[in-house]
Amino acid sequence: MGEDDLTEKYRSEAAESMESEAAKRIAEVADPVRDARLRATALKDLLDSDDLVPAIFARLGIVRAALEGHGGGVKVEQAIADENGVDLILNLDGACIACGAAPGTLQGIQNDLLATGEVSRIRFSASLLDTFDELGREFVLAHGGVTFV
Repeated sequence: MGEDDLTEKYRSEAAESMESEAAKRIAEVADPVRDARLRATALKDLLDSDDLVPAIFARLGIVRAALEGHGGGVKVEQAIADENGVDLILNLDGACIACGAAPGTLQGIQNDLLATGEVSRIRFSASLLDTFDELGREFVLAHGGVTFV
């Protein structure tokens, strides 16, 4: 087995392990019936509803386990339906603010929501940048792969 094959095997096994652990953690706190109902309802139909944040969570993958497991949350600063889907400006809440893993969390949220096909654009509140120290702010701006407004 070549080095590239071994690397890919390790990456694959690690990803499976993370997904399995995340699914267990989500199952401990999620209501599968409610999540299914929320996933079956279009986000654009929930924009003015108290169910919007829970519907966002229901659409998240393994990043949901990190958010809920660490006492974090998501706040919707703005949600507008357009011809391509829903345009979101999100913020983090709770323990996620200023967490060293926040850049990965933001990217995970963005990737999961864009993958649904319901979300046309995701941006994050620039106020999040104020919660990072200088090094963290520079890192997330240079390598975070997300947009702040």
